[in-house]
Amino acid sequence: MAIDLAPVGLWTFHLDLLPASQAQGLVAELEELGYGAVWIPEAMGRDPMVHAALLLEATERIVVATGIANIWNRAANAMTAAQRTLTGAFPDRFLLGLGVSHSVMVEGVLGERYERPLSKMRAYLDAMDRSPYLASAPAAEPTRVLAALGPRMLQLAAERAAGAHPYFVPVEHTAMARQTLGRGPLLCVEQAAVLQTDPEQARAAARAHMALYLTLPNYTNNLRRFGFGDEDLDGGGSDRLVDALVAWGDVDAVAQRVRAHHDAGASHVCLQVLGSTADDARRLPLEQWRRLAAALEVR
Repeated sequence: MAIDLAPVGLWTFHLDLLPASQAQGLVAELEELGYGAVWIPEAMGRDPMVHAALLLEATERIVVATGIANIWNRAANAMTAAQRTLTGAFPDRFLLGLGVSHSVMVEGVLGERYERPLSKMRAYLDAMDRSPYLASAPAAEPTRVLAALGPRMLQLAAERAAGAHPYFVPVEHTAMARQTLGRGPLLCVEQAAVLQTDPEQARAAARAHMALYLTLPNYTNNLRRFGFGDEDLDGGGSDRLVDALVAWGDVDAVAQRVRAHHDAGASHVCLQVLGSTADDARRLPLEQWRRLAAALEVR
């Protein structure tokens, strides 16, 4: 596996909110700042494969990763073709993150039946591995990671992928995930962060970010594994839960959380920088990205 993510990257939906040409210019600056990867989502915005191609074309070194590409959105042979096409054009710079998404998206938006997600992922990987691809083969090996929270999906990530991409998790999950994966696989952990030293404003911004995720059983069930109960999950999240999931404070506080994930076994931490107040969610956090790059010495 030659792909090199470096210790720190960024996870962001903000590139989706910009015209494509501006997104390309911005990711080029992120590359110059030294971030090892930029992770882009798939929900109801740009197609992540096309978006990845646009971002890769505008850069030279940074890895573009999908966080995540929804396996319900495209057939396995189409996913394989897209991955191999991008890997061939940009060797060792495209990382395919795959995930089973959530029932509200799969059933409510896509009109599919959401059941047996682990079996669905296993069958999907089988179909990817046997998909024909008659175009020029990429010189580099295509690399994939799985969005994984529970032990069984983490085990599948170790067996059938290069590693895992956990999202919305505390540091304790990182330690468990590393133990489950073993020493070799990638462990690419998303970490939300608020550069705000006022506790009330910081936690309000964090709760605005957390609100949707606390309605999704995949995430709440995972949090219960680590001792969070109804008193933590209800009402927007207890202070204890907020502080476990969102790093807030100055750049040193965020850097300390990044180090905690690395110490717990993460090979790569992708920071999702939130607004400094609850009203700033859609504001581009460019200045915060610059400050964190300097503080974290991401180069």
